[in-house]
Amino acid sequence: MAICEMRGVVKHYKQVTALNKFDMEVREGEILGLLGPNGSGKTTAINCLLGLLKYDGGEITVLDQAPASRDPGLKRRIGLVPSDLAYFEELSVIDNISYFAGLYETNKREQKRMTGYAVDFAGLGKYRKFPAKKLSGGLKRRLNIACGIVHSPEFLVLDEPTLALDAQSRKYVLNGVRELNRQGTTVLYTTHYLEEAQELCDRIVIIDEGHNMATGTLPELIGLIDAEESVHIELPCGEKEAELLERVRSLDGVVDLFAHNGRVTVKLAPPGHHLAALIESLRLWDIAYSTISSELPTLNEVFLSLTGKALRE
Repeated sequence: MAICEMRGVVKHYKQVTALNKFDMEVREGEILGLLGPNGSGKTTAINCLLGLLKYDGGEITVLDQAPASRDPGLKRRIGLVPSDLAYFEELSVIDNISYFAGLYETNKREQKRMTGYAVDFAGLGKYRKFPAKKLSGGLKRRLNIACGIVHSPEFLVLDEPTLALDAQSRKYVLNGVRELNRQGTTVLYTTHYLEEAQELCDRIVIIDEGHNMATGTLPELIGLIDAEESVHIELPCGEKEAELLERVRSLDGVVDLFAHNGRVTVKLAPPGHHLAALIESLRLWDIAYSTISSELPTLNEVFLSLTGKALRE
């Protein structure tokens, strides 16, 4: 079931087409990654999706309603954590989160419960009374997330939530996103870090120049490009190296083959995932190995192949 859909969406800024018949579907319960270089249309797509920006053509539905709906119930079901820090620098952590809770709930007892939940979720208990402006960069990002999830939305948009964070803070944020998803929140996640998308997202949309270039799981995206798989075989003391080279050379799909110091590397034509078949062949040939591993194309290679650009350009 789709939480939101964008079908043939068009958005113009004077002479610039920011979205050009853009399609995207976010499925219930998933973490969908939206990846694109600067100026690709990511932010425009998000703003149109959330009703923050009017679009010129196409159709958008969010939770079975138009994004510009004035239904307060719809706003309660959606959350946004923007890439810019969106809170009050002069207020304390607790006062910031309490303010955002009050935007969705008038009952004071429920506001207090919501605020406590968000503080605990973001790990900000020790900093409740700290002015926001005195927090470290990582804690500021966590406060930004707490303000965006205080109302426990069904659908959450996270726009580059780990921007400029250190490794420890990024790990904390990513674990938090996973936990939200486990609790039932559907997530649309944008990032400039390909390794994050590869690790976190169930499916990925690649956008460039306002077009949906590709959508799929990582294996599905890898299958779209003409990239070889590399299998590395470590032999004990270099045993049977010559025999292995001779036998592997005769297999279908072998593009290249070389050995060095007891390590044999086999280059295999796409599509990938040849490892299981190669292991079975080694068993049938009675050739022992110390280790065997497969190296598939990365998301970075997929991105470069489809867009001709690095993600951070």
